Amino acid sequence: MGPVRTVRGPIVTALTLGVTTLVGFALAVPAEAATVVPTVRTTAASTYQTNGIVWALAYANGVVYAGGTFTTVRSPGAPQGAAGASRKNFAAFNATTGALLPCAPVATNNLGNSTVRALAASADGGTLYVGGYFSSFGGVGRSNLAALNTAGCTVKAAFAPRVNSTVRAVAVNSGSNVYFGGQFHSVNGVTRNLVASVTPAGALTSFNPNAVAGGDPQRYTSMRALTVTADNQQVVLGGDFVSVGGRAAQRLAMVNASTGTVTHTFGSFIPSTSTVKALAHDYSRFYLGAEGTGGGVFDGRAAFTSSTGTQVWRDNCLGATQAVLVAGQTLYSGSHAHDCSSTPGGFPNGRRYHLLAQAISDRTIQTWRPNTNDGIGEALGPRALTMSADGALWVGGEFTTVNNVAQQGITRFLPR
Repeated sequence: MGPVRTVRGPIVTALTLGVTTLVGFALAVPAEAATVVPTVRTTAASTYQTNGIVWALAYANGVVYAGGTFTTVRSPGAPQGAAGASRKNFAAFNATTGALLPCAPVATNNLGNSTVRALAASADGGTLYVGGYFSSFGGVGRSNLAALNTAGCTVKAAFAPRVNSTVRAVAVNSGSNVYFGGQFHSVNGVTRNLVASVTPAGALTSFNPNAVAGGDPQRYTSMRALTVTADNQQVVLGGDFVSVGGRAAQRLAMVNASTGTVTHTFGSFIPSTSTVKALAHDYSRFYLGAEGTGGGVFDGRAAFTSSTGTQVWRDNCLGATQAVLVAGQTLYSGSHAHDCSSTPGGFPNGRRYHLLAQAISDRTIQTWRPNTNDGIGEALGPRALTMSADGALWVGGEFTTVNNVAQQGITRFLPR
């Protein structure tokens, strides 16, 4: 558990289950816990480092992009405080070699507290959408949302929606819509509460779920995670809201991808003491990660069928989940899990494990357990995950060590 992105995982074919899923929120428990072979190694590869927090990661056309709150990127192995290349909240790396690339648009604002909180690539990888809290990106005026031509690393001139506050999540379908969520209440001067959609040209669409935040006004104020189902028909919303489209919807909802009309709500599945921090999907399901504070929270992960919103499984691990990514038969997550005693393959309350791998079939925790420390900021460890085309898992966050070796902000694990 701890104080209060996303990243979308690559589309993969879901494992066909030989288990009957019960109606509603009943948990399907298999006869035997599933063992899968995680797709990546446990040893970390040599990787550049940031001098601050990486909040978001995305892959496109041979490049891994990192967004966050940092000012420099330094060489692998260089200690904290060592000189590095100037990178203001945004950096790009060769996905194969890990080399720092010259692509370096600067995200800034006049208040000196700019940050990048969300990254998502278009289906063809030609455009990278960047969300956060900034008034300028790449030297061009942009209000918290921008688009980058990945070929040439230039800011798209035509894409300039005006979002009146922080963007914390971005998702793109295989068609033309760009969905984004955050703390805002208007886009291009039109009311849009916490979530909206624009075309690739930045034009506001009719998509309008009209989410309403609830809880502590200093904390529960934002849409935090989005994913589009594989059929492009629905958008899954996760965050701090208590209603969507005038319907009670606590922290989690599914809406029509064209209109934003609510298609499924989940009652009190997510307690009011928790929030949804991460969403990912494969061909038939979506997966979430949650975070809570206090007693009776939900801190773990869950899987649902994308067509009906029926729960397939959930774990009850404690230790706020910040990121999820599905690859093959494995669900990777970033958290600070410290008690998974009720989950197959889990562990008793005690040591914090910041990176976990679970079988997507039945939530069984696998023996793949590289680890980071809590790090800086809110001291929650990993904050973002993405996977490059060659199958390397990239991890970003607040950590300053990986497997007990100094490594700040970003790391990667090569494919087996």
